[in-house]
Amino acid sequence: MCDDVATGAPHAGGMQLAITVGIVTPLRKLYRKLSRELAQSERSALVHTRRESRRLGDVPPAWALRALGAHAHASKPRLDNVIESRQPIGVLAGRKIGELFSLLRHFMFDRLVDTERSYRGTLLGFHHGIAVARLLRDVAERLDERDMVAFCDHWLRERRPLLEAAEREMHWFAEMPKQAMKSGLRIAFQPAPE
Repeated sequence: MCDDVATGAPHAGGMQLAITVGIVTPLRKLYRKLSRELAQSERSALVHTRRESRRLGDVPPAWALRALGAHAHASKPRLDNVIESRQPIGVLAGRKIGELFSLLRHFMFDRLVDTERSYRGTLLGFHHGIAVARLLRDVAERLDERDMVAFCDHWLRERRPLLEAAEREMHWFAEMPKQAMKSGLRIAFQPAPE
């Protein structure tokens, strides 16, 4: 067996051997990066909706966050299945990065800001996830990754209305300015609502 001079591919007896080479194109790199980023975003969605809704208590903005968290929880197995089949290590790395950011946010940033700003910050995270899913869907379509396209289409149809509902609940902070202005540090030392 020797290499074909023109292509560099091995050949035997005048026949070129077929070799499957995993060529990583920029589009494929983008797909992998966005997949990890969506997994990280969904991990944050699970964590932050629980924390923020617990801080807020039994009020409409917390209910909206719980609905977003429930969607993230329900979507997780399907997202994991679509992503992990292609890049199990990348998903694990994305989750670990998400955990680090969640810990930093919980122990540092959320302690410094009031509940209203923290709520808006959580919603910004959901907007980020939607932007990632939109781009991931377009990239997946170009790569003929049909499972991911179907996942993103379904996920976006369900997630957008939940985020819009959570945004509508921001009026509660205008009605309850004292609660809106509570610092995260003060809330951290209060017992959790039952």
